[in-house]
Amino acid sequence: MTSTEDASPSVGTSEINFVEVKLDKEQADSKFDNAAKNGRMSVFCKKCCLCFDSITTSKNPLPENPSICQRIRYTFLCPPHGIIGSYITTIFIFAILYAVFWSLLGESALPRSNIFGLWVLFICCIIGGYIVQFIKLPPLLGMLIVGIILKNVPYIDIGQDIDPTWSGILRNTALTVILIRAGLGLDPEALKKLSFAVVRLAFSPCLTETVVAAIVSHFLLGLPWIWGFMLGFVIAAVSPAVVVPCLLHLQDWGYGIDKGIPTLVIAAASIDDVLAITGFGVVLGIAFAEGNIVWSIFKGPLEALLGIVLGAIFGVFLWYIPAVKQKNRLFQRGFILFAVGLVGVLGCPRLEIPGTGPLLCLTVAFVAAVGWRRQNDVESLNTIMNATAILWLIFEPLLFGLIGTEVDVSKLNGETIGYGIATLVVGLSFRTIVAFFAVFRTNLNLKEKFFVGLAWLPKATVQAAIGSVALSTARDKKKPVFERYGLTILEVAVLVILITAPIGAALVMLTGPRLLNRTDPSSPTHEKIHQDEQQEMEVQTATESINTSL
Repeated sequence: MTSTEDASPSVGTSEINFVEVKLDKEQADSKFDNAAKNGRMSVFCKKCCLCFDSITTSKNPLPENPSICQRIRYTFLCPPHGIIGSYITTIFIFAILYAVFWSLLGESALPRSNIFGLWVLFICCIIGGYIVQFIKLPPLLGMLIVGIILKNVPYIDIGQDIDPTWSGILRNTALTVILIRAGLGLDPEALKKLSFAVVRLAFSPCLTETVVAAIVSHFLLGLPWIWGFMLGFVIAAVSPAVVVPCLLHLQDWGYGIDKGIPTLVIAAASIDDVLAITGFGVVLGIAFAEGNIVWSIFKGPLEALLGIVLGAIFGVFLWYIPAVKQKNRLFQRGFILFAVGLVGVLGCPRLEIPGTGPLLCLTVAFVAAVGWRRQNDVESLNTIMNATAILWLIFEPLLFGLIGTEVDVSKLNGETIGYGIATLVVGLSFRTIVAFFAVFRTNLNLKEKFFVGLAWLPKATVQAAIGSVALSTARDKKKPVFERYGLTILEVAVLVILITAPIGAALVMLTGPRLLNRTDPSSPTHEKIHQDEQQEMEVQTATESINTSL
């Protein structure tokens, strides 16, 4: 028993020692495996770091004089930056925006719905405008073409899903933004500096083209006289979105600045647009007036006068309300101004006074801006103008895209297209001649006078803004005959944009260097001419609204 008992502890001890040795061996093996793994991981991490270093901007800076290949390679390095970063950000914003719409509206935001159609139209119009800019044409042209494509091309006819009511509201909202920008940009002090030649250049060609277009459209397109004049005012306005960038480019190159030709044309363009919009509002009121013919004739001018009076009242109201020291003053002023303009443009047709809205919107912005300038409240003016510029970035693609979706190619006939082009050509011919003679008794030579006439050819912005107003008003009043007239005006307005915007821009840029004198930047007199030009360019404050598409 004793020997057995003595042997038991030795056996237990040996077993324990064996287990300990086994554990030590396993731990050693585990440490060895971990070390091997860590070694492999370290090598892998180093390789990954080397790979990432090869695609990062911090490790691959752009050299001082990079080649084209180096620039292209640097563009695609990480993190996303430059134009690639901008694209990625924009795509993400659009995607998350649609996700928000889908989260809020559910099935109403799915494909073949109104919201989805507007969303796709907005994105495609931005892309179309960007592509057109590569060939030095106004982006609005690409937006308009995209709208036509999305309405008429099978299988991608997203435009057919857009609710006409929504389309009309969005177009009128865009018109409100344009009119507010126009009113804020008109400076009475600058207008006083405009010469009589500028006034002649603003009024004579516009009114002449309106009358000629009314006569031609009456006999060729079969429009009633009042609708002919409405079409005349629609197509008579010059497009600052096309004219101004071209003239500024010529001015930067030194063409025409010795006689202030860019200033002359740009300053007159603002008055031309205001005249066209005002005349359109008056004629629109007459066209939709009902009852006594005498009352119908005077109703349009009275509606225009009412718009001016109401706009002046609300404009003076904004001089004092909200108070200068009130919190959130800038936001409240901007909100009230935009709300009043929106009520005017959208609400006046419901009150049977459609001619009042545009002038009310234009006048309230103009009068408010006059008061803010007198109060030296430049902060309010600049902030609200910047806000409207941001709004225009949103509504510009919608405006031109929705205008394009109103064009149904299947319903167009060769007669409308042909007679519409004939109306445009005849009107532009008379306009060019009158513009040529409007600058007589000035110091311009014959070539420069001819260039001024050509500079008035491009049309786009105003046509898109008011081209569909008559159609929308006719639909609201449920007058099928007037709808047909309004559709004709819209179709001709689209033709005007498609034809005159690219051709007019090309003519201005091609003929400018050939018809205008160039002031050599190295000339000793250049500095004085430049200073004189800067003084004359003060009148451009009266045309701030025409920079909406720059």
